[in-house]
Amino acid sequence: METNRPLPKTAALIVNAQSRKGQALFRDARAKLEARGIELVAAHAITDPKTLIPTMRETVKSGVPMIIVGGGDGSLSCTVDEAVKEPVVFALLPLGTANSFARTLGIPLDLDGAIEVIATGRRRRIDLGMIDGDYFANCAALGLSPMIGDSVPHKLKRYLGRVGYLIWAIWCLIRFRSFKVIVTDGETEHRVRATELRIANGRFHGGVELIEEAGVDSGEIVIQAVTGHAKMRLVWNWFASYFRLPSRSDKVVSFSGRQLEVRTIPPLKVSIDGEVLARTPVTARVAERAIEVAVPRAGALPA
Repeated sequence: METNRPLPKTAALIVNAQSRKGQALFRDARAKLEARGIELVAAHAITDPKTLIPTMRETVKSGVPMIIVGGGDGSLSCTVDEAVKEPVVFALLPLGTANSFARTLGIPLDLDGAIEVIATGRRRRIDLGMIDGDYFANCAALGLSPMIGDSVPHKLKRYLGRVGYLIWAIWCLIRFRSFKVIVTDGETEHRVRATELRIANGRFHGGVELIEEAGVDSGEIVIQAVTGHAKMRLVWNWFASYFRLPSRSDKVVSFSGRQLEVRTIPPLKVSIDGEVLARTPVTARVAERAIEVAVPRAGALPA
């Protein structure tokens, strides 16, 4: 839900300096925000990941009207919990590898473009997803994605970005096996064999538009499964989705609702916006209109 209220001109900046671009761009971002008329009452370059959430929590408590978080999807997902139902605008600088949340909101991926949104954009109240009690911004996943995220070498991710992810994904794919999924919507139990399961609040996962029916203001969570045993079916789904081929929806099934129960055989790790934080069985639900975010002036999320 978009409003006509302008964005605040006073803000705090929190940048995860461990993200791929964070350390290099912190000073640049600070200077450019101030040059565009944003008064920064505080600016934090986080070098110890353990201090990211406490810093966000204390900044929210300070009463600043807007908090700008710079980092990847994992940084955004773990800090967004602190902004839920609080009178603060959550703005973002996409400094990560995939930047799926920024893509969902239509925010430019370059620093200047993202700062322009913060300086001239509008507010929009959006839904968040939840895995058990953990809020997430964009997408959770089971299968190959957690396997990659839980084991990818940090330097490979930091210096090679999406190419590094691809190299590691190929290595993980060799060892990967399909699994059984049971999704329950409260009335009906659905059973499928899958190579990947996506629990989506937004349309992007890994920087690729995969879940077209998901939306951050739909009031529902979407679960999408790439069905079958064959690993190459998953590879083809990603390839076809990346190039937006008509066959991208082949062998894919989706379920949606306000709350869905997910079990797998065997139990599997769950990555939440790129960070492995849970294990099946889990309950996925939508948190409607949970936070207010900064979006471009044009206001329309991708259709």
